[in-house]
Amino acid sequence: MIDFLDFDFMRRALFAGALVGLAAPSIGIYLVQRRLALMGDGIGHVTFMGVAVGLALGLWPVPAAIVFAIAGATTIELLRRRGKTASDVALALVFYAGIAGGVLFLGMGNVSNIAVNSFLFGSVLTVSGEDLVIVSVVAIVALAVSLVLRKHLFAISYDEEMARVSGLPVGRLNLLIACLAAVTVAVTAKVVGILLVSAMLVLPVAAAQQISHSFAATFRLSLVMGVISTTTGLVVAFYTDQFPAATIVLVSIGLFVMTSAIRRFGVVR
Repeated sequence: MIDFLDFDFMRRALFAGALVGLAAPSIGIYLVQRRLALMGDGIGHVTFMGVAVGLALGLWPVPAAIVFAIAGATTIELLRRRGKTASDVALALVFYAGIAGGVLFLGMGNVSNIAVNSFLFGSVLTVSGEDLVIVSVVAIVALAVSLVLRKHLFAISYDEEMARVSGLPVGRLNLLIACLAAVTVAVTAKVVGILLVSAMLVLPVAAAQQISHSFAATFRLSLVMGVISTTTGLVVAFYTDQFPAATIVLVSIGLFVMTSAIRRFGVVR
């Protein structure tokens, strides 16, 4: 039987996947806690529009993706904060604008389907040394912010009004979470795909919540779930010759089903 670790591209892919498995849940936990799990998808759609703009103009798409992702995340947060537009409506606006804008700009430029698919579904098996550096920086920043500001971020995620009364800068902290999620999605899109990063913001956290009884335990377990999902999914993709994005997401869903069953049948009390 072929050993997947004999291949350099698999070792790089596993390392990149593990980094994303750490970075995405460390930010996603605050979105899930605030019941904004779909924000990752909203940011992903706007990131797609940024990628389309970059590809249509013949530029490196990542900077455009970052700008559009941050703009989309900021828009969602501002609409949610004002309270005049419900969060689900704000997300819907960003969803539709991202899809329509992305298709529009792709139609304006001579863009190959291969280039588009590499950002949508990722090309983790072709990760380069430069890609690993980029993903490493994102993972370090995401984890550092999550750990250093964990008490403040938990406070606003649990009860914004109480956090505001306590004197915390709720608006700025909310914006920080949104922008970190945006950068995580945009920067790692080329490596693991927009669709995958959006799923990884939510699924490991959702799985961990089923068997955790505290925020701290959920945080730690979601990181473990994230790494298991990405690495196991990559190995499955290698031996079954499937898209890594699909197998990683399916493994994440499988972990959620497993932890839900454990909770349901009373294994964890």
